[in-house]
Amino acid sequence: MTVPAVPEAKYVDIGNDLKIHYHDQGEGTPVIFVHGSGPGASGWSNFKGNYPAMVEAGYRTLVPDLPGYGYSSKPEDAQYTLDFMVAALEGFVEALQLKDCILIGNSMGGAVCIRFSVNNPKLVQKLVLMAPGGLEKREVYMEMEGIQTMMRSFFSKKGLSREGMRKTFNLQLFDSKHITDEIIEERFQIAETQPKTVISTMKIPNQTEALKEITCPILGFWGMDDKFCPSSGAMTVARECSNTRMILLTECGHWVMVEHAARFNKECIEFFNE
Repeated sequence: MTVPAVPEAKYVDIGNDLKIHYHDQGEGTPVIFVHGSGPGASGWSNFKGNYPAMVEAGYRTLVPDLPGYGYSSKPEDAQYTLDFMVAALEGFVEALQLKDCILIGNSMGGAVCIRFSVNNPKLVQKLVLMAPGGLEKREVYMEMEGIQTMMRSFFSKKGLSREGMRKTFNLQLFDSKHITDEIIEERFQIAETQPKTVISTMKIPNQTEALKEITCPILGFWGMDDKFCPSSGAMTVARECSNTRMILLTECGHWVMVEHAARFNKECIEFFNE
């Protein structure tokens, strides 16, 4: 029997036959971590090096798996659009009766957090964006080397493989030392449970025009060697949003919170405490 690489925690029913799996630790202001897309993604795998620091700093951390990811429901007939994901996050927040939240979103999760913040300004006190998607036309993302490699791996006629996932992660991160056998196994086990529609029906529109509607303070991070979301998005956020601080890091790929975890955690906690 295969030992699960991702630990299982709690579940909450959000309606429409959907259950959200999530980790919940600490007390205080709720901080919700919203993960990105890709084969085998889960909240815990994305943020296991970050949320414990927030707990120690006195915050309640909630790390959900969006539908189609982790251990949450994965309906094969769903359209995994931005609206679908945002509705799921709204259902999660409502089911747990969360208020005055801090959101942290990376990649697709950043796009979800942007839309959630626009739709629910009274629920969000602060927003952290880590290389969010949805700031360019779809064609721009499809030309990115990382996205192309990810798509080839997930839809390979030979089937999903650990080797294929490792090729994707070689582009996900600037420094290959972070690409451990453990993280490949975390992603691979989850990826085997995902319907192809999770990626094939994913639609994230360009939300640049909506950015100016965000009313809460924003802290942003972007790796200059990002091969999934163009780092020019950092200037887009800074230009369109008020009360915003963006941090650009060299020698860093798509996952600032993994490659520069200590810096990411420190900056986030200071931002929370302001």
